[in-house]
Amino acid sequence: MRNSDFWRLMEDEFGAGYAHVLADDLVLPGFGGRTAARALRDGSDPREVWLAICEMQEVPQSRRLGRDVKPPR
Repeated sequence: MRNSDFWRLMEDEFGAGYAHVLADDLVLPGFGGRTAARALRDGSDPREVWLAICEMQEVPQSRRLGRDVKPPR
C-alpha cells in the first residue's frame, strides 16, 4: 500500500478533516507509542498503520479494504 492509498482510506472512513486529526493525535501502541502520522514519516508500512487504526477505532472488517468505487457509466 502506498501512502496515497492510506490517506484515501482514512478520508473515506473518517472524513477529510478528521482523518488528519486522527492520524496526528491517535497514539498507536504497536508502533512504539508513535502517532500514525509519525509512524508513516518514520517509514512504517502504511498498510500496517491503517490496520492498527482500524483496530483501535473498531472499523468493521467489511470496511477495511475501503469502499467500492464504481466507474461512472
